[in-house]
Amino acid sequence: MEANYPKYVLYGLLIVGSWLLSCLLHFQVFHLSLFPYPSYLLSRRVILPLALDARFLPPPPDVAGDDDGGIVRRRSSSPAKAAAEASCDGRYVYVLEVPRRFQMLTECVEGPKVFDDPYHVCVVMSNSGLGPVIPPAAAGNATVDGDIIPNTGWYNTDQYALEVIFHNRMRRYECLTSDMAAATAVYVAFYPALELNRHKCGSSATERNEPPREFLRWLTSQPSWAALGGRDHFMVAARTTWMFRRGGAGDSLGCGNGFLSRPESGNMTVLTYESNIWERRDFAVPYPSYFHPSSAREVSAWQATARAARRPWLFAFAGARRANGTLAIRDHIIDECTASPPGRCGMLDCSHGLEGSITCRSPRRLVALFASARFCLQPPGDSFMRRSSIDTVLAGCIPVFFHEASTFKKQYQWHERDADADNDNATVDRRRYSVVIDPDDVVEGRVRIEEVLRRFSDDEVAAMREEVIRMIPRFVYKDPRVRFEGDMRDAFDITFDEIMARMRRIKNGEILGWKLDGDDDVVAKDS
Repeated sequence: MEANYPKYVLYGLLIVGSWLLSCLLHFQVFHLSLFPYPSYLLSRRVILPLALDARFLPPPPDVAGDDDGGIVRRRSSSPAKAAAEASCDGRYVYVLEVPRRFQMLTECVEGPKVFDDPYHVCVVMSNSGLGPVIPPAAAGNATVDGDIIPNTGWYNTDQYALEVIFHNRMRRYECLTSDMAAATAVYVAFYPALELNRHKCGSSATERNEPPREFLRWLTSQPSWAALGGRDHFMVAARTTWMFRRGGAGDSLGCGNGFLSRPESGNMTVLTYESNIWERRDFAVPYPSYFHPSSAREVSAWQATARAARRPWLFAFAGARRANGTLAIRDHIIDECTASPPGRCGMLDCSHGLEGSITCRSPRRLVALFASARFCLQPPGDSFMRRSSIDTVLAGCIPVFFHEASTFKKQYQWHERDADADNDNATVDRRRYSVVIDPDDVVEGRVRIEEVLRRFSDDEVAAMREEVIRMIPRFVYKDPRVRFEGDMRDAFDITFDEIMARMRRIKNGEILGWKLDGDDDVVAKDS
């Protein structure tokens, strides 16, 4: 017995220890059931990867599932949450996602060989529509004279990518709702430009027009459409208005469709790259360029770079001639630039087939060209508005237009005006950031472009360039994948605020028509 004494003591201690541990755990569970977690623990959130579907999780305490499987936010007794809900009053948006048969990027999943083709739509629309990252200049890439593009925040963005970029920004909008009755506006997540791009020019009008007709039949059958006949719906059509208003003689061109000519589309607010300034039926918003910042600091740094850029050329042009001299102003621009003395004109001639096209699609070459000139020539191309005009602003180069329908004042009224300067009429009167030259005067030999531009003094050029550089934030689109750091309204923010202001008027019973200056006006009021 005495020999086994230590062993029995050890057994006893184990039994007593187990009992004490059980009591401690019981007390801890009881304690946690009575008292809340510390606030620093409550502030930690679990972020699910985007690829995971969180619908299997129970809804948070302030939301509940609706009969359709959506989520409806409950009113919260929390003062902070109540304040957040109040900030969304009049700003709720219902996102109408489209069925798979109308989705344009269903094949863009990891693994398929489509990603081996640099020109495939899945590659072009990668990074939430921004496109492939522009690799650093020091990574073995060919150097470009005057290259000033930084190594971060810049992408080879396709000019027709706004539908995808806008959709991804909407997904992060803070006032989304699954309750259609609570929504001020309905965003239709359809990509009409990407759908149109599937049909090559020269295809039959039936082939090009049937898909949008089928989509509109589906759209007008949705519950969200019934209340106001689609007048509270908005969407992006990332091409010019003309490409969606083909009909009759226009169909003989073999490009475009009649999507926006249909009465159903006329009920919606549609955003295009260029509107018909003589008979507006949609709103023009800027093309996306190559810079997609993630912070206000990044934008300020680029503005400083644009200000400091050395600009040896008086004017610059990037573009191509048109067959059979169909755009005479372009021929004269190229001829004058070619004949000008050294150091007067910088040019990227895109006329030489595939090689010229690839050269003129190089962001580094384009930005380097425009950042090396005081004035950048923007004649009409396939349409009045050119994506190159936005690249010009980005580079801090003064745009020179040759038609009123190409000007920001006529097309991008929401973005052209400076909200800070609008409060000072004297400042507004002094604002000048572009030049307009009559193309007939150039073509008929009455003026030379160089002579017109040399009339501006150095001080006048510096003042206009500063106005252009100040416009940069209003003409870029932020990176839609991240939370933006700092306070800055970009092209999306400005567009969205204008849309919501219009939607609130519609919800208030106003029936909006169109004035010649492009702003909407009250025609009548619902009784």
